[in-house]
Amino acid sequence: MKKIIIGICLLVAGISLKAATFDKDTIKTSDGDLVITFIGHGTLMMEFNEKVIHIDPVGMFADYSALPKADMILVTHSHGDHLDVNVIKLLKKEATVVVMTESCKETYPDGLVLKNGDSVNYFDIDVDAVPAYNIKHVRSEGNPFHPKGEGNGYVLHFGDINVYVAGDTENIPEMADLKEINIAFLPMNLPYTMTPDMAADAARMFMPKILYPYHFGETDTRELVELLNTEKEIEVRIRELK
Repeated sequence: MKKIIIGICLLVAGISLKAATFDKDTIKTSDGDLVITFIGHGTLMMEFNEKVIHIDPVGMFADYSALPKADMILVTHSHGDHLDVNVIKLLKKEATVVVMTESCKETYPDGLVLKNGDSVNYFDIDVDAVPAYNIKHVRSEGNPFHPKGEGNGYVLHFGDINVYVAGDTENIPEMADLKEINIAFLPMNLPYTMTPDMAADAARMFMPKILYPYHFGETDTRELVELLNTEKEIEVRIRELK
């Protein structure tokens, strides 16, 4: 019994330590610092002017009891590695805004639905929903892993800094419409999203100043770095976002 208790204590301590040691980057904006916490996979946390935004929070990637509660939660689509109802309930405060797609409503009916092209403003932060879908990568029966219109990417405006979180998508034509993107998160895992070549092509469409590959699984991120090594305007930053 004593060994079991010690083992449980070590496990809990390990989870808490994991929650406390995520990498963070601080970005200067015209309205104050933006702090980005890299949790894992497609899961991020952003803090700006004392507001906390959780993006695709999922319990398999963090102990959310050790992280701050949300003022805003953004969900890109309904797949279980992006939508976790239990975590949403854990993170919610009375005034928390939960933004999601129509396909998420079956699982979590209380969120605010944004369709591709919709925008909202909360806490002086503009949030634009943009398309996220597959063209090339499909299931065995021919259906895209992420059909057009069912998922969102999000562009968040923090002062003079615009952050694009692409969601699960390929290098779709609509990316050419993105303007003045300072920071971008692009997914890069197969067969669900993009190859390094596709991610490089996507980046060249809108030329972010900082590019984070995320949701990259076992894909070698060094390939993306090499593909973009001549694009001096783009700084590729690698973080723990498998």
